[in-house]
Amino acid sequence: MTTAPKPSLRYAWSVVFVLMLAYISSFIDRQILSLLVGPIKRDMHLTDTQVSLLMGLSFALFYTLLGIPIGRLADRANRRNIVVLGIAVWSLMTALGGIVKSYGQFFLVRVGVGVGEATLSPAAYSMLSDYFPTEKLATAISVYSAGIYLGSGFAVLIGAALVGLGNGPATVVLPVIGTVFSWQLVFVYIGLPGLLLALLVRLIKEPARRNMLMNAEGQARILSIADVFRLICQQRRAFFSVTLGITFVSLVAYASSAWVPTLFVRRFGWTAGQIGLLYGLVITVFSTSGILLGGRLADWFTRRGYANGKLRVGIIAAVGILLSSGVCLLSDPTVAIALFAIPSFFVAFPFGASSAAIQEIMPNQARALASAVYLLIINLIALGFGPTLVALLTDYVFRDEQAVHLSLACVMLGSSLLALASYAWGLGAVRATAPVEVTV
Repeated sequence: MTTAPKPSLRYAWSVVFVLMLAYISSFIDRQILSLLVGPIKRDMHLTDTQVSLLMGLSFALFYTLLGIPIGRLADRANRRNIVVLGIAVWSLMTALGGIVKSYGQFFLVRVGVGVGEATLSPAAYSMLSDYFPTEKLATAISVYSAGIYLGSGFAVLIGAALVGLGNGPATVVLPVIGTVFSWQLVFVYIGLPGLLLALLVRLIKEPARRNMLMNAEGQARILSIADVFRLICQQRRAFFSVTLGITFVSLVAYASSAWVPTLFVRRFGWTAGQIGLLYGLVITVFSTSGILLGGRLADWFTRRGYANGKLRVGIIAAVGILLSSGVCLLSDPTVAIALFAIPSFFVAFPFGASSAAIQEIMPNQARALASAVYLLIINLIALGFGPTLVALLTDYVFRDEQAVHLSLACVMLGSSLLALASYAWGLGAVRATAPVEVTV
């Protein structure tokens, strides 16, 4: 497996593009809720906290927990086929959001979306580490991961357009299903096309596995789950400094994508369509630019032999978020939406670099499972509690739904400080140019 010729870089970049499309689809399906807070609360009679659980914990609970067995499977089986199945599952579950009748049913289909999406990144990271050399890996993973911000941006852009359907009748009648709210059609429209994407991913070639951990006879080791966790523990400072750093950066990203549209609706009286269009453009342009430039800078550090270059990228991002956290408090909405470009850029900046660092730390047989642990921590904390933390501050500390801007500012400030401390903790522990030596 380790002696097969590498595929051409042209083909490898085509794989990145297809996997990025899958990531875009997953984030559209995941983030569309952020623009539908108003109608969901109104029609299902929910609180901010209940809606935040649909945006965060319902998805994150099974996304994170099932990532571990799925990551283990991806270290041993065909990674492409795992991704194909996952796309089909999350697309169908998203579409089912268009026919649910209760909050409980809605919660369960969002759990199903999380189950499907748990397949993608552990398998994708592992595949890309076999397609690209070390000095290009951070850029490749950054391009793939740009799907986060393209998908989030497209979600609010698409949502802004489709929410216009709500100007018609409040409910519609579907054959067999019966009466549903008009906004539920959004989930049908964005969910079903994902089935075509699953067919496209089916055309990708499964790459040969490289950089395997070998035994004394020169054969690839077969690692148990316990072996993988021992490897993580051996490199715990490197692993957890990167993981916690990107977790606290991601917490800001998830909290912002969930509540910035609502902030502008409540505080400035903007319509969902207005803020959806502008904030969608901010995310699409500036977050995408951030993740791409962060990946390029990380690879620049790698080529020059910097031992902690990928963590330096994270430190730059944390400082940028910290210095721009006051944007939530601005009283001029035009200035505020323009300056949201700054934190939007920096929340994306370190993601590709951090994900590439995890691949370099671990041998091939452990990469998908280690990535699943990495993503479990990120999503359980950042996605599971980022949106909800803002809601809890609004509901129980400030006790005023008009204070969402104060809640978001507090979350941005505190999380950026924790990210800065986490990345700084690992500066001496991560090599940039080669995987860390590991033994089992």
